[in-house]
Amino acid sequence: MGRKAVVAAILAAAAVCAVAGVAVGRRVRSKRKWGRVIGVLKDLEDSCDTTVGRLKQVVDAMAVEMHAGLASEGGSKLLMLLTFVDNLPSGREKGTYYALDLGDTYLMALRVQLGGHRPSILVHDVERQSIPEHLMTSKGEDLFNFIASVLEQFIEREQNGSGFPLDKRRNLAFTLSFPVKQTSISSGILMKWTKGFSIDDMVGKEVVECLQDALMRRGLNVRVDTLVNDTVGTLVVGHYHDVDTVAAVVIGTGTNACYLERTDAIIKCQGLLTASGSMVVNMEWGNFWSSHLPRTSYDVDLDADSPNPNDQGFEKMISGMYLGEIVRRVILRMSQDSDILGHVTSKLSVPFILSTSLHKDCSWRSFLHCYSSARNHCSFPLSIFRTSLMAAMHEDDSPDLMEVNRILRDTLEVPEVPLKVRKLLVNVCDVVTRRAARLTAAGIVGILKKIGRDGSVGITGGKSRSDSKMRRTVVAIEGDLYTKYSMFKEYLDEAVDEILGGEVAQHVILKAVDDGSGIGAALLAARNSPEDVDTAQML
Repeated sequence: MGRKAVVAAILAAAAVCAVAGVAVGRRVRSKRKWGRVIGVLKDLEDSCDTTVGRLKQVVDAMAVEMHAGLASEGGSKLLMLLTFVDNLPSGREKGTYYALDLGDTYLMALRVQLGGHRPSILVHDVERQSIPEHLMTSKGEDLFNFIASVLEQFIEREQNGSGFPLDKRRNLAFTLSFPVKQTSISSGILMKWTKGFSIDDMVGKEVVECLQDALMRRGLNVRVDTLVNDTVGTLVVGHYHDVDTVAAVVIGTGTNACYLERTDAIIKCQGLLTASGSMVVNMEWGNFWSSHLPRTSYDVDLDADSPNPNDQGFEKMISGMYLGEIVRRVILRMSQDSDILGHVTSKLSVPFILSTSLHKDCSWRSFLHCYSSARNHCSFPLSIFRTSLMAAMHEDDSPDLMEVNRILRDTLEVPEVPLKVRKLLVNVCDVVTRRAARLTAAGIVGILKKIGRDGSVGITGGKSRSDSKMRRTVVAIEGDLYTKYSMFKEYLDEAVDEILGGEVAQHVILKAVDDGSGIGAALLAARNSPEDVDTAQML
């Protein structure tokens, strides 16, 4: 072999080695990047860990905070608001009653006819009207004028075949899904707005008066005789169908809980007397906080970027408004630490719009529509990674996770990624959802502990309740996370069983409720109507 041939052979060998070295280097770098991504997932799993031991600590903390909130105003992050609902419907109510339900981005109007025996409920008409975005941040009078106009149109349309004269007075219940300090069953002062509403001139005002004035301006012969929180409405419907219902939880866009408490345990209102000896308490549990909650760096950053930092901490970990945003932040972190999704897109970097209203077609009041639309290539505002999309990814049962691939492409503008990456992202959704569901379960058991229905003595204002620890107990649950998101429901139910143990858990029934906020309000309107033979006694 000549010198040239030797040199050529050496150069060729060097080139081969160089190419091989580059390939090996790429594989090493790729493994390192993948290792970093797996590390992000592992850190998330560790930070979101919800062992039974930790959940029981959350249970204890919830019960203690409930006790403190009942003892004094401002004694707890839980407001523990009185509702003045002391007599729940008996099932013997008769007549036609109306309700307006204001919550999230929809206003719901409905008419309920009661036949005088449980469970004779005929909902003749239900109408949902999206709230114009500008009204969510304008003036109170504008909002209530809109509400009155919706009711007026609703009443006018029902004349065809309803048999209810237009000039006859109607009894109306008003459901308001925001913190209100009630002063009676038919009056209350708005404490603050949540869920994207921000109408400053309404805070501190009597909301029933505002609605009644708006109805009078429209010339409507309607009397607002009941004011109720949406969660209380859920409890009322649950109790109407099952008298063993003692608590209710709403878990959708936001979250809240209420329960039936003995009046002698409401220490901050000494001398409070009710005919039944009990009253429904609106917990406003979205603001619950405890050092035992498994908080991550993503939760800290989300809270800091929100319009209400250091507020609604529990809600930001478990409710539909925030779960998708948490997942987006995790995916963004993974993308920044590696190139598993290619270049970081501008869509992936856009946070959830928390300070303004939600897109009307993706309201969590209509989660099922949003969830189904996600599966059917509906066009969303692509800068927002919504919880409905997270749920669709999480429950994608196609062999190649093509729904995950479609959502990444259409929503985040991420090109097709390998199957292992899709599986990784589904794991992220699973971790975030599982934590939310299990913490919700701990909150529920905390309520049961407070009233002595968890199999222990409980915290009941110093009185033993061991006699009630094995009684049949029903908790009504409303909200699309529980009723439409099967994995969330499965994790929640599982955690309640784990915390209580099989012997006690068999006596605790979680029942899904639909449209409880509106129908429950109408039931209370019937209960409080002078025409009803079992009218609730004056407090």
